[in-house]
Amino acid sequence: MRASRLTPAVRTALSLLDETKVVYLELLKIMVPALLIVKCLELLGMTTLLGQWLAPVMTPLGLPEPLSLVWAATLLTNIYTGVVIFLDVSRDMSLSVAQVTVLGSLMAIGHSLPVEGAVARKAGIPWWLTLTLRMGGAWLLAWSLHLAYSLGNGLQHVNRLAWESAPQDVSLDTWLWQQLQTLATIFVVIMALIAILRLLRRLGIERVIHRLLAPCLRWLGIGPDAANITVIGITLGLSYGAGMLLHETRSGRLTSRDVLLTLSFLGLCHSLIEDTLLIMLMGADASGILWARLGFSLVVVTLLARLPHHRLARLESRRR
Repeated sequence: MRASRLTPAVRTALSLLDETKVVYLELLKIMVPALLIVKCLELLGMTTLLGQWLAPVMTPLGLPEPLSLVWAATLLTNIYTGVVIFLDVSRDMSLSVAQVTVLGSLMAIGHSLPVEGAVARKAGIPWWLTLTLRMGGAWLLAWSLHLAYSLGNGLQHVNRLAWESAPQDVSLDTWLWQQLQTLATIFVVIMALIAILRLLRRLGIERVIHRLLAPCLRWLGIGPDAANITVIGITLGLSYGAGMLLHETRSGRLTSRDVLLTLSFLGLCHSLIEDTLLIMLMGADASGILWARLGFSLVVVTLLARLPHHRLARLESRRR
């Protein structure tokens, strides 16, 4: 059938599908190899080894060393895995809400590094900066929370778990099926996001969003063209936000500075709804994993944006 014979609705749908495929295929090229590598490392015992390496950094945070395994699993895989391991490792521990919140702050910033780091790298953030922001930033926020809760004697009551985990099927078949479901979900979400962005643009709501976010983004040094991407990343997650960012970057709408600062902010502060609720199921308090995390992210990116121009340009050049 010729394109001229297609109805406007069909042409719009085909255009939406084509744009979704472009964004989705870019993500697949990054995520599938990263997922396979992570699974191989997990089968080789890398999670346990990383837990041993991280054990010494837990003591300054007021956390028992065995909890390093929780953060190690979260760094390599995702928060869901970290929560399940936490429920198992902490079964015989008496932890305070403050301790769980400190651990939760580590998990909220430092998770899924192989996959999300690869996506960020493709969008323009070098690995060394991802590791510095995500691991170094997570530890610094956790240490600050530990000091604040200790000095203020806050959240020192015994933690009560909101739920118990069911036995997990760890077979390769189950893992493969879960990854296929995740990748299929990502396709659907990206299509929905593109459709919503088109609708917002047509209705003029996109301009309203830009105006509302402009003061905050200007303070962070991020241009208004990155407003939609920032909202997507904060609410839904870095993979979705970075996927859209890849598309926007190729279109020439965003400057390299916008890409650098936007992804730096989203690396520290993304998926505020899902991740926050998930970690709160462990017993963590929102004061640390939501509000302190948001404030910390704003401060870090504000400082990054105010680096001398030649230093920031050096970061931008090293990302290629």
